[in-house]
Amino acid sequence: MVRETLLFVDERCLAHDPGYAHPESPGRLRAILDRLQHDPIRGTRIELPRQATSEELQRVHTVPYVQEILALAGTSTQLDPDTAMCPATLPAALLSAGAAIEAVGAVSEGVANGAFALGRPPGHHAEPDRAMGFCLFNNVAVAAAHARQMLGYERILIVDWDVHHGNGTQVAFYDRPEVLFFSTHRLPFYPDTGALTEAGRGAGEGYTVNVPLPPRLGDGDYAAVFRELLLPIAERYRPELVLVSAGFDSHGDDPLGGMGVSADGFAHLCHLAKGIADRHAGGRIALVLEGGYDLPALAESVHACTRVLAGALPPEPPPPSERGLAALREAAAFHRRYWPV
Repeated sequence: MVRETLLFVDERCLAHDPGYAHPESPGRLRAILDRLQHDPIRGTRIELPRQATSEELQRVHTVPYVQEILALAGTSTQLDPDTAMCPATLPAALLSAGAAIEAVGAVSEGVANGAFALGRPPGHHAEPDRAMGFCLFNNVAVAAAHARQMLGYERILIVDWDVHHGNGTQVAFYDRPEVLFFSTHRLPFYPDTGALTEAGRGAGEGYTVNVPLPPRLGDGDYAAVFRELLLPIAERYRPELVLVSAGFDSHGDDPLGGMGVSADGFAHLCHLAKGIADRHAGGRIALVLEGGYDLPALAESVHACTRVLAGALPPEPPPPSERGLAALREAAAFHRRYWPV
């Protein structure tokens, strides 16, 4: 049987509208879908996701928080200064979490050669008991919790290359070794978390790996961090499943990020993450859409990563910059106490 790369997406996620001129606009998903339609990728297929259930959300989020959000169905409200709901928001948020769960199921059952959950609103800022940063439910964390509790995985790697730190994902697994959270992000920057010293607590100490970066770093800098830190950590950890919080706001054209990564650079990061999955996890890898607010850059970057999932090889990145190497050395010096980096 020839396995396809599955793209889990539902156009009902286009109806979520957080307000006029909001960066997390319906145009983000529309640009992605238009790019995939106009330049189809051989070996991929679109699948409709289902909505996540309350029980599935409560593996990460508190019962009162889930009940609070569900009670807002059909209303318009402002959850925090950045995060708004309209009547179509709740179905979109449930579909986005459900898409991440379905992506994990597809790669776990061996029916998909990689998967990409293309949902919105995004998720990695949502903490167990609050919405923030455009996010209602933490899609990648809900998917990881499903993989742990329902599919029996004991070692799950979450790689977060969004320009913003995935504070919600970190909080969800901060004291647990069965999920290793690896994050590259700009710092200081929103949400002002993700320092090197935030490395986990108790049984989870060492299993949160933060790599804070200065602005304006590019393809070679990110590739060096992945090669010199992520790959040796994964070699020791041996994940059974690889999940990626795939935010594309580190792109050089993004209006919010202030970084310099290209679509080819993201494709190379995806290639390295896929290599980890191929080596340790039987090829089980799923990407979950996070940020990215320049529409052409977002669409091209998603397309480039999808091509990699479907078997394409990306171009090699340039060498890292001196500023990137300095950040890498600082991170390696700290994380060496836990990992052979």
